[in-house]
Amino acid sequence: MTVRLRPRITVGVPVYNGERYLASTLDSLLNQTVSDFIVLVGDNASSDATADIIRSYAARDPRVHHVRHARNLGAAANYTRLCEMAETEFFRWSAADDCSQPRFLEACLEGLERDPQAVLVYPRIMLIDAEGQPLEEYDEGLHLPHERPSVRFFTLLQNIRLCNALYGLARTAALRRTRLLGSYLGSDIVFQAELSLYGKILEIPETLLLRRMHGGSFTSMTLQQQREFINPTWTRGVEFYRWRHCAEYVRSVMRAPLGAGERVRLIAGLARRMIWARHDLLKELGAAASMLVTGNLG
Repeated sequence: MTVRLRPRITVGVPVYNGERYLASTLDSLLNQTVSDFIVLVGDNASSDATADIIRSYAARDPRVHHVRHARNLGAAANYTRLCEMAETEFFRWSAADDCSQPRFLEACLEGLERDPQAVLVYPRIMLIDAEGQPLEEYDEGLHLPHERPSVRFFTLLQNIRLCNALYGLARTAALRRTRLLGSYLGSDIVFQAELSLYGKILEIPETLLLRRMHGGSFTSMTLQQQREFINPTWTRGVEFYRWRHCAEYVRSVMRAPLGAGERVRLIAGLARRMIWARHDLLKELGAAASMLVTGNLG
């Protein structure tokens, strides 16, 4: 009798109308040097050929599973739902237009197994264009081997830009201790900051993620398109982006299992950041007040 062991890794691929690059992404995932994983493709009610592509891969490879949502939940909810569905020890997200080099999972898993205090391990990143040609190697700057959560937290906030470390391999249990991704702009930054309170985030010195930059990518969208991509039910109104982030950081600190000294350092540090950013915070309040007075909420 053959005993089938549960895979150790789940790769969640959130996608909405991603027919152009999805096959390349799935090919790269299925070509990993380890095979002990499954791929959950979260299809956000796509209207193009995305569903057909997923079904064809699922028919050929039992590691691929099609998770078809009845409606477009938005990117944030799709990401969160995939993590919540995972039944494995380790989890990673893969964007539906990126490619992973064959050693991605193996190398990141080795990093997690070397350091029990690590909650997320990510590789170095190469930015590529729409045709897959290299643009530049990107320095993420989020190698956080520090023992103190407060040092990890503020180093991350100082260095974070494109949020590529989000696509590293993580301990599923650690991810679920956070609030995962919220349906607001910049929630990926808040999520990674919160995760840093639970353990180390480590970079391995191998370029194993090819991050595709193209006209349809999130970074190329207008602000309104980004909001609707994250949350399709978004309605125009006053948005306190900086104030929301400040509040979410405080919530993250207050719910994390920290000692009194670390909690005080974190709250004091956040207070200093708000003082340094007071002009931007006041400007945001002024802009919101102006919008309310004029009735121009769009």
